[in-house]
Amino acid sequence: MPGSDRQAGFTYLAILFAVAVAGVALAATGALWSVELQREREAELLFVGNQFRLAIRSYHEQSPGMLKHYPMSLDELARDNRYLGVKRHLRRIYADPVTGQSEWGLLMAPEGGIMGVHSLSDRPPMKRSNFFLRDAMFEGKNRYSEWHFVYRP
Repeated sequence: MPGSDRQAGFTYLAILFAVAVAGVALAATGALWSVELQREREAELLFVGNQFRLAIRSYHEQSPGMLKHYPMSLDELARDNRYLGVKRHLRRIYADPVTGQSEWGLLMAPEGGIMGVHSLSDRPPMKRSNFFLRDAMFEGKNRYSEWHFVYRP
């Protein structure tokens, strides 16, 4: 039958076209998913960094005596042994959402101790403006490692 050979070729081309369209759609979906994942990591970095900032503030302000101290390690934020009972300024030591590692860059106070943290990632952030007031100093920064979550009394 001469007509059936033409039908088989047409069906083959239609299937190839459908596979190509599905591949393009999946590639576009993957790119969008990657952007959304980076935005989520940025939002989590802002949350976690501010949790560290608040914990360092709590540790510093609740130092016994008149002289205030910064913590010497991040572990002291999760388990402050300066009191009879254990005091927790931070529930746990969070991992860096951008790198996925538990290691943070530490910003040391001139008088000693940790006064802030920052990510160790040199990736460029997507968010460049419209930060909350507490994070306004991040505007125009070119790397996540420049987002310093610092407590200054």
